[in-house]
Amino acid sequence: MKKYSIYIIGAALFGLLAGYLLFGNSNAEKDTMVTHDHSSESADQMWTCSMHPQIMKPEAGDCPICGMDLIPAENNAVGLEANQFKLTKNAMALANVQTSIVGHGETADGVIKLSGKIVENEENNLVQVSYFSGRIERLNVNFTGETVRKGQLLATIYSPELYAAQQELITTASLKASQPGLYKAVRNKLKLWKLSEQQINQIETTGEIRDNFPVYATVSGTVLEKLVNQGDYIKMGQPLFKIANLNTVWANFDVYENQINLFKKGQEVLVTTNAYANKEFKAKVDFIDPILDNRTRTVKLRAVLKNADDIFKPGMFVQAKIKGIQQNERQVLKVPSSAVLWTGERSVVYIKTNPSKPVFELREVAVGDEIGGNYEVFEGLENGNEIVTNGAFTVDAAAQLQGKKSMMNKEAGKKMTGHEGHHM
Repeated sequence: MKKYSIYIIGAALFGLLAGYLLFGNSNAEKDTMVTHDHSSESADQMWTCSMHPQIMKPEAGDCPICGMDLIPAENNAVGLEANQFKLTKNAMALANVQTSIVGHGETADGVIKLSGKIVENEENNLVQVSYFSGRIERLNVNFTGETVRKGQLLATIYSPELYAAQQELITTASLKASQPGLYKAVRNKLKLWKLSEQQINQIETTGEIRDNFPVYATVSGTVLEKLVNQGDYIKMGQPLFKIANLNTVWANFDVYENQINLFKKGQEVLVTTNAYANKEFKAKVDFIDPILDNRTRTVKLRAVLKNADDIFKPGMFVQAKIKGIQQNERQVLKVPSSAVLWTGERSVVYIKTNPSKPVFELREVAVGDEIGGNYEVFEGLENGNEIVTNGAFTVDAAAQLQGKKSMMNKEAGKKMTGHEGHHM
């Protein structure tokens, strides 16, 4: 029995020794690895909350807002200012973030570029009206854009009052010797309704009363608007058509408040349009509106363009170059409308502060009216700034998540949550 006991004790001791050699060394190596990993951690490691990224602490713990465990923060803010933040290349690619340089190609060598629109020349506009009441029996012009010439038949109208006036003329014609005043009054009434002397004499001579009377165009031009339809009942003086002579048109350009003193009547304007990209059309400044538009802070600058070949269509966007400008004021820059974000009270853009790295910063700007897909910026940007023109909302979302200045957060390091007040 003693012999067997010695064998059992020996086996146990051998097992303990083997276990120590196997598992003891492994634990020692594990301790060494853990110690090595901790030693490799940066002394500047910060800890943040996944739900409240504005929380930054130098050591692990609980979030003071929601109580969740803090997690290691990405060390991507090194060397950045308080209002700046960084996006990863992957985030840039997924959001298709695109940027462009502000101000290049807008002005150079005393040349200012303006954006505007073609409108009809109001001096050549006419509203064709009906000179008597009645019902439109036939409409000879049926669509806008149709060209009409002076004297062309536009419509035929049945008028009960004109029918009665013709009867009065026939009756008073037999009494013109005894009652010349009454006879003359009836003839004048027909003249006021734009019946010609020939028409009045024909009614008097034949004694025949016409049921329908024609309406003739009093000017040549293009029908811009058809205001009635066949079968409509109309009143005296009611508009039938809006007709414009488009042999000349106006080009209206917006000039901002700080540019007004740079322009004067008679300056030469070189007008271009996308329809004829390689051609320039000369004109002169014809009028500068004396009244400032309080909404857009602009005045209208107008040039008259010859349009015998029907090149310019009302509504067409055009650009103008005006040379010889001595501009001492700070340049008004243009930015694509996709770059500007609105909060209701503020307009903001995101600028890329480092040309070689995806580092961004919010910038508040003062903008004017949108013209041709661009805003003119009065304050907040400088010539040469690189701004986000595509993906601005995604960049703003990244700013909010990182607790930086954003559309809804005026101050860096603060973020709107259910636990905090609103920072507007």
